[in-house]
Amino acid sequence: MVMTVPQALTFGILAATMTLFIWGRWRYDVVAFTALVAGTVTGVVPAAEAFHGFGHPAVITVATVLVISRALQNSGVIDHIASRLNSLASQPLIHIGALTTMAAVLSAFMNNVGALALLMPVALQTCAAVGRSPAQVLMPLSFGSILGGLMTLMGTPPNIIIASYRQQYGGEAFSVFDFSPVGGAVALIGVLFVSLVGWRLIPRARLGKKAAADLFEIRDYIIEARVLEDSPLIGKGLKDLESLAEHNVLGVGVLRGENHIMAGARYARLRAGDIVVIEADPGALPPILEATGLELRGEGDFDPDVLSSEEIELMEAVVTPGSRLVGRSFRDLHITARYNLNLIALARQGRAFKKRLDNVSFLPGDVVLLQGRRDDLAETVAELGCLPLAKRGLRLAKRPRAFLPLASFAAALAAAAIGLMPVHVAFAAAVAFLVILGVVSLRDLYTAIDWPVIVLLGAMIPLGQALESTGGTGLIAGLIVSMAGNLGPIAIMALLLIVTMTLSDIMNNAATAVVMAPIAATLAGQLGVSADPYLMAVAVGASCAFLTPIGHQNNVLVMGPGGYAFGDFWRMGLPLEILVVAVSVPLIVLVWPL
Repeated sequence: MVMTVPQALTFGILAATMTLFIWGRWRYDVVAFTALVAGTVTGVVPAAEAFHGFGHPAVITVATVLVISRALQNSGVIDHIASRLNSLASQPLIHIGALTTMAAVLSAFMNNVGALALLMPVALQTCAAVGRSPAQVLMPLSFGSILGGLMTLMGTPPNIIIASYRQQYGGEAFSVFDFSPVGGAVALIGVLFVSLVGWRLIPRARLGKKAAADLFEIRDYIIEARVLEDSPLIGKGLKDLESLAEHNVLGVGVLRGENHIMAGARYARLRAGDIVVIEADPGALPPILEATGLELRGEGDFDPDVLSSEEIELMEAVVTPGSRLVGRSFRDLHITARYNLNLIALARQGRAFKKRLDNVSFLPGDVVLLQGRRDDLAETVAELGCLPLAKRGLRLAKRPRAFLPLASFAAALAAAAIGLMPVHVAFAAAVAFLVILGVVSLRDLYTAIDWPVIVLLGAMIPLGQALESTGGTGLIAGLIVSMAGNLGPIAIMALLLIVTMTLSDIMNNAATAVVMAPIAATLAGQLGVSADPYLMAVAVGASCAFLTPIGHQNNVLVMGPGGYAFGDFWRMGLPLEILVVAVSVPLIVLVWPL
C-alpha cells in the first residue's frame, strides 16, 4: 500500500507530537499548538479550518464543565458531604473504600481533578487523625476519581470527544448517560478492586512515608541569627540582608522580644538584638554572617510557629502539571517580590530538599510549603496553579444560593438528556445563568478553565480530522486488519482498547481520544460492523491511565503527598487495567452490539 505525501506529512507530524508528549520537555498545549501550525504550513490542515477546533462542541463542553465544577466546589455543598467521611477512618478498608467511592461518584458529574482537589485534603486530615500513611489512601483516591469519569458524558474529556466524533461521523452524538451502562459497571468493579485488593499492592516501603505536613525538616535550613551592635544591617531590612549576602539567603521574619514581625518583614528596620529568621544553606553561612554582622542563635530548638502570625500563615500545596511554576524557579518568576510569598520548604517524591530553594526548578507533583499573607494566600496559590493540601473550612452560603450550582447543573443535564438542546449549549446556558446571578465570579469564570487542555483540544482536533481526510485512518485500519489475520471483530476491538489504554498511560488522555476515535470508526467501517462499540472501546481505554503517574494529572498530584516513586503505580494499575479489559469488552458487545 503506497503512502501519499499528505499521509506521510500527517503521520510525521503526529509521530513527532506523540514523541514530544511522552518526552515532556515542553508542556502539551505548546506541543499541540506547534503541531497545528506545522500541519497548516505543510497544507495537511486547510488554512481556513486551522482554528475551527477551538469552536468545536467538545471544546466548549469541556470548558463549561470545568466552570460548573468550580461552582459546585465553591458552593460548599460537596465539602459538607465530604466532611462526613471523618467518622469512617478507623478501619483502613472502610476508610479507603469510602474515599474511593466518593471520588468516583463526584467524578461522574464534575471534573475529576476538581473531585480530587476536594477530597485530598480530607484524605490527608483523616490519615493524620488515625496515624495512617497517606500512601495507603492517595493512590486509591486518584484511581477512584479516574474510574468515576467513565460513567457519564461530562465525567472526562475523552467521553466528550467521543460523543462529538460520533455525531461528526454521521450519527447522533452519544447522550449524557450513554456511557453509564459500560462505564458504571467498570467503575463499580474497579472501585471494589481498589478498595478490597488494590491498596494492599502498594509497596510496603511507601507505607512508612510521612504525611505531607511531616515531610519538611525545616530546621535543617531555617536559621535564627541575632543582629549584633555593629551590624551594617541596623536601620535596614531583610531585603538589604539578602543583597549583602549576595542573595544566598532569604529573609522570612524578624523576632523582636515577644513580637513576631512577618507581614512586611522584608522592609522592617532592624535593631541591635533583633532575631532574624532566614533560609540559607548552613554550609554557606560563615561568610554570610561575617558580611552581615549576624551571630547564630544557638540556644533551644527552632520553633516553626515563629513563621506565622496573625497576618501571615503557612500553607502546603502541590504543584499541578499546568502550574506556571513547572520548569521554573521562584527566583526566575520573582515570586517573592511579586506576591510577597516565601518558599519555605520543598519535597519531591516523599523527600525534602535540604538546601536553599530559590533556584530549584519545580516539577509537577512537588509539595511546597509557602508563607504569605493570610488574606490572600489561598488566592495566590491558586493563581500559581498549585493545589492546597490543607482542608478548607466549610463554605456553605445561604442555603438557596449554595444549591443554585447544583440546581442549574441538574437542569442542564435534564435539558441535554431529553434532547431539548445539545449538551454544549445546555452547559453554556447553565454557566451564563450562574454568572448572571453572581454565583460564579468573572474571575472564577476564567480561572476555572484549564486553558492548556482547551488549547490542546483546539489544536489536536484539526490534526485528527487531517488524519482522516488524507486517508491516514484508512491506512492504519487496513494495516490492523491485515495484521489481525483471522481475529474476529471482538478480538480486534479488544486490541484497539489495549492500544488506546497504552497510549493514554504515556500521553494526555484527550489527545489519545482525538487520535484514536477516527481510527476506531474507520476500522469498524472496514470490518463492516457498527462504529459504536469501537468508539466506546476508545472512550474506556483513553480514560484508564493507571500504569504511570504521567498518564493522568490526578496521578501526578498524589505522587508527592503520597511519597510514591514512578514505578509504584503499575503494581496496582496493571491488574486494574487487565480487569478493565476483561469487564468492558463483553459489556460493550452486550450494550452496543456489533
